[in-house]
Amino acid sequence: MAAMKQLALRSAFKTASFHFGSHQLPLRRNYVRAFSAAIMSPPSMAVVYDQHGPPDQLTRLVEFPPVEIKAHDVCVKMLAAPINPSDINRIEGVYPVRPVPPAVGGYEGVGEVYAVGSGVNGLSPGDWVIPSPPSFGTWQSYIVQEQSVWHKINKDTPMEYAATVTVNPLTAFRMFKDFVQLNPGDAIVQNGATSMVGQCIIQLARIQGVHSINIIRDRAGADEVKENLKKLGADEVFTESQLDVKKVKELLGSLPEPALGFNCVGGNAATLVLKFLRSGGTMVTYGGMSKKPVTVSTSSFIFKDLSLRGFWLQKWMSSDKADECRDMIDQLLGLMRDGKIKYDMELVPFKDFHIALDKALGKQGSNPKQVLIF
Repeated sequence: MAAMKQLALRSAFKTASFHFGSHQLPLRRNYVRAFSAAIMSPPSMAVVYDQHGPPDQLTRLVEFPPVEIKAHDVCVKMLAAPINPSDINRIEGVYPVRPVPPAVGGYEGVGEVYAVGSGVNGLSPGDWVIPSPPSFGTWQSYIVQEQSVWHKINKDTPMEYAATVTVNPLTAFRMFKDFVQLNPGDAIVQNGATSMVGQCIIQLARIQGVHSINIIRDRAGADEVKENLKKLGADEVFTESQLDVKKVKELLGSLPEPALGFNCVGGNAATLVLKFLRSGGTMVTYGGMSKKPVTVSTSSFIFKDLSLRGFWLQKWMSSDKADECRDMIDQLLGLMRDGKIKYDMELVPFKDFHIALDKALGKQGSNPKQVLIF
């Protein structure tokens, strides 16, 4: 039976094609002839899924043959790439923007330039680059894309931070800037404070002299979690059960009522954020981990004049924002190099992808962000 499966897989590989970066992979029977006439990339290992559905059942490691490096192409040897919730949603087929399978997973990461085409200027082998804006298919050991896809970064940046800067830290950075003018001494409130975005918001608030009130779920070890968040700069950290009182604002002490709130959970956790907000405050929703809706009382709209907004980074990162995105990424990477922004991550060898995926899916309890190392 195993031999039959292997034969079927080999047969499928001969008749199917996959996309390697922006290029359609040549069929195995043709690439030897092409190699003699063009500059080629090395073979690449990639995490592929053939259809949408459960990621732990549908993803598999596949070896891709070499790909031609054209005049304006850059071949990048990937160094690290994270597993984000949005990566999982794309494989499941529930994310609004997703590649058509068969496809390679992953959306952000960092790599080292391996080779460049004859028409490439400004990038050389050995440079570190990230896809900016992010690009589909980062869970593979070598990627060939046009030079315009890649943004050169400072090689002094810790590799795992360079791999993860483009989605979560940039989301935190933009939400902090785009909705309410915050001044030193103001306050924000958020749920999902242990998430990567949540940790970044705490530290961005601290850098700008803004107080942060943070809500976490009830969990074992909550006291340790609170202490860790306060080390990052959190002013107050509450579990949801602590806020099961009528007058949550009495818990603020000398802190001002927040002007801005962030919600990535929904349900009761979103309601708690709304309870803290001052009159005329704004809550920005950027996720819905509980899969429960945001419910707002009529009085919150009428008597508190609260505003509810949404934020989706991918929509914000339109083509005309490319240069602006790169400037902000460089700012964030500078803060990371200086140790002013940090967050928990677990580095996992690429060959152990499915172990990392199981952790990212929550099969082994709560785990730090899983970052694949190539």
